[in-house]
Amino acid sequence: MSRLFGKEGIRGVAVTELTAEMCMQIGRAAAAVMEGNSGERTRILIGKDTRSSSDTLEAALCAGICSAGADAELLGVVPASALAYLIGEHEADGGIMITAAHVGAEFGGMKLFSSYGYRLSDEDEEEIERLVTVDTAELKPIPRRIYGSVRRCDTGIEEYLDHIRSLSDTDLSGLKIALDCANGCASVTAKEIFTGLGAEVVLMGSDPDGTNINLDCGSTHIDRLMDLVKENECDCGLAFDGAAERCLAVDENGRLADGDELIAICAKHMKEKGTLRHNTLVVTAANNLGLLHFARENGIYTVQAGSAGRYLHRKMLEGGFSLGGDPGGQIIFPDDAPSADGQLTGIRLLEILKESGGKMSQLTGVIKKLPQVMINVQISPKDRELWKNDRAITGLIDEFEEILGEEGRIIVREAGRTPVIRIMVEGEDFTTINTMAIQVADTIKERCGQ
Repeated sequence: MSRLFGKEGIRGVAVTELTAEMCMQIGRAAAAVMEGNSGERTRILIGKDTRSSSDTLEAALCAGICSAGADAELLGVVPASALAYLIGEHEADGGIMITAAHVGAEFGGMKLFSSYGYRLSDEDEEEIERLVTVDTAELKPIPRRIYGSVRRCDTGIEEYLDHIRSLSDTDLSGLKIALDCANGCASVTAKEIFTGLGAEVVLMGSDPDGTNINLDCGSTHIDRLMDLVKENECDCGLAFDGAAERCLAVDENGRLADGDELIAICAKHMKEKGTLRHNTLVVTAANNLGLLHFARENGIYTVQAGSAGRYLHRKMLEGGFSLGGDPGGQIIFPDDAPSADGQLTGIRLLEILKESGGKMSQLTGVIKKLPQVMINVQISPKDRELWKNDRAITGLIDEFEEILGEEGRIIVREAGRTPVIRIMVEGEDFTTINTMAIQVADTIKERCGQ
């Protein structure tokens, strides 16, 4: 791990890269950064996913928090969105979700939240990173008479279930739904949520053993859900990721509806109901151009945010918008949740399906997806940001932009903690855009690649 925080928080191979010692230091730094102004002892909520490493990382994190004189309140296995919600309900000073989201069980990770249940600001993350990786002497424990304590909360799941069910007054009875819980956090909540709203549920990926999170299941491996929906004659299938933040869907014919389609379905419905504030949808650079064309054709404005979920939410808060999301299924309804909640997304989709009285396949297909090519090129650290001033690179990008016009687009941006240039080209003809992407990638490699 060259740097601590990436786009989706802290992540590394559990125990060997994201070590117990590092987690203890993160706990101490989080206690310092999240310290409240009430004069009372700082209290941090901790949730975790179903990986076998989560207990180890949790114990180390608690040691760090308590050694800094703060209290840790343990929620156990909960969706990341449940942690975000409970921070406010429990009036905590912040929260830490131990999860590597949609990747394999060998990885561990953490996402840190503020006292409002939002992802920590860039400034706070940078301060934690400084304390953990640069000025480590500032975290040296001081002698105390009283240290922090670890408390267990046994009511968190029920509090979250009561809350999310309260967000819908739609009776889903008559719908048969397949749910893929990714052997992750949704395993402890999804069945109760959707049966509680009246749906008949068929489950898969709901038997976590510590090693099978996201293993051939969940939103990143959706083939089995496609088959399950058809075999059980379900009306719809929903797939979540390990942290239950993402949601993708499958119609009754086993056809995938990705985040772009779900956003389009929700945006159209919210516009018709008058609940799409400022008649605007918040998107990222990764969303398919077909979604932007759909928005324009339906009189909906779009605003672009950064590619991480936290930037989506911040953009929505700044502008007072009510819907945003990415193609991977991180969709945010800020009026109802402080972070992306895959199960809430599923509820909103099923509400629309039930109200329509038709089939899921009649809702999907609302956007015409354009072919898309994506290539990553690692560059030399000395060329970070400098490539933007290289006329051989920028001139080629300008040329392709002119050729594509309004029927396509090319986006070239630097991303990640390691210097990587992400090239994305969209357009009507795959051969054309593939050739463009390769030419840009080859030029970047020639001029500043490693």
